[in-house]
Amino acid sequence: MKQVSIRPVWTIQDPEGPPLPARLIELLVQVSERGSLLLAARALGLSYRRAWDLVRLGEQQFQAQLLLMERGRGSTLTPLGARIVWADKRINARLKPSLESLASELAEALSAALSEAPNALRIHASHGFAIERLIERLTRDGLKLGFSYASSSAAAAALREGACDVAGLHIPIGPMEAVVLAHYRRWLQGMELMLVDIATRRQGLMVRPGNPKEVYALADLVRPNLRFINREPGSGTRLLLEALLRAQGIAETAIAGFEHGEYTHAAVAAHVASGMADVGFGLEPPARHFKLDFVPVATERYFLLCRDDVMDTPAVQAVLAALRDPAFRATLASLPGYDPAATGALLPLKRAYPSLGAEA
Repeated sequence: MKQVSIRPVWTIQDPEGPPLPARLIELLVQVSERGSLLLAARALGLSYRRAWDLVRLGEQQFQAQLLLMERGRGSTLTPLGARIVWADKRINARLKPSLESLASELAEALSAALSEAPNALRIHASHGFAIERLIERLTRDGLKLGFSYASSSAAAAALREGACDVAGLHIPIGPMEAVVLAHYRRWLQGMELMLVDIATRRQGLMVRPGNPKEVYALADLVRPNLRFINREPGSGTRLLLEALLRAQGIAETAIAGFEHGEYTHAAVAAHVASGMADVGFGLEPPARHFKLDFVPVATERYFLLCRDDVMDTPAVQAVLAALRDPAFRATLASLPGYDPAATGALLPLKRAYPSLGAEA
C-alpha cells in the first residue's frame, strides 16, 4: 500500500507583498534548536550564504530583526523570531494527529483505486504517545493499517458500530475509574471484547519552568492570576479533568480559560511554553519536550479493545508480537510518565471492568 505523508506549510505576507519564504520559517526553527545559523543551514541542506539571504529577506519584509549574532556565542532569536518559531510549533502540535489520520484515509482511498488488497486492520484510537509509537512500529513492520485518531468516545462508538476492529481508550486508575467507565457504558456494555494493555501513563498539570505561579494542585487553578488552557470538549483527558474537579468540589466556571480547548496534548504544552497560558492539563511527554515542569495528578491505563472475531487474525497477532517485543517495551519506557510493565497482556473486558460485562 502506498504511504501518504502530509505536513503543514504556512507563511506570512502583507496584502500587496510576497509571502515569507517557508524555508525561512524552517531555518528559524532550526536556529532555535541548534543555537547557530551555520548548523541550522547545514541541517536544512542550505549554504550559509543562502541562509543569510533568507534572514535578510525576512527582516526586510518585517522591517525588524529576526536574529542576533554574537561572536563566539552563536545565533539567538529576537522576540519576533521566537514568536514565529512558537507559531510553527503550535501549528504542528495541533495538527499532527489529524494530518496523520487524514494521510491514512487517503492511502486507503488510493489503494482502492489501485485495486490493492484492503487494510488488514482498522484502528480508531485516542491519541497518545504509546499508540503513536505502536502505529509507527507496525507501519515499519509492513502491516496494512487504516487508523484514525479520535476521542475515546468516538473510538468506542466506532467499535460499537463496526466501523473499526480495534479501539484505543484510556481509563483512570483509582477513584475516578467508575465515573469515567459510566461514560463509556453506552458503547461498550455487553460487547464481547478483549482488552490488550499498552501502558499506564500520567496526566497532570503542565507549568512553566520553575513553576513561577506555584501551581501544585487542581485547587490552585481557581486563583485569579492564572490562565488555564484545556483540552477540547469530548476528549478523554477533559472528561477525566471534569470528573476530578467535581470530586473536589471545584467549579469549572471559576477557572479562567477552562472553556478554551486544544486538540492535542502537544498543543496544550506549546500553548503554555509560548506564554499564552500559565498552566494546562495533559500528558507528561509533551511537557518535557517543551521543557515545562509537570505536576502529576492522575494515572491512567491505556489499552486496546479488540473484537473477539479478530483476535486470531494475523494482523492482531502482529500487534501482540510488536507489543511484547522487548525493544518496543524499551521504547515505551523511554516516554516520560509511561510504564510498560503490563504491555501486551490480555484480559476479557468483562473481567477487567465487570460493570461493562452485561447489558443493562
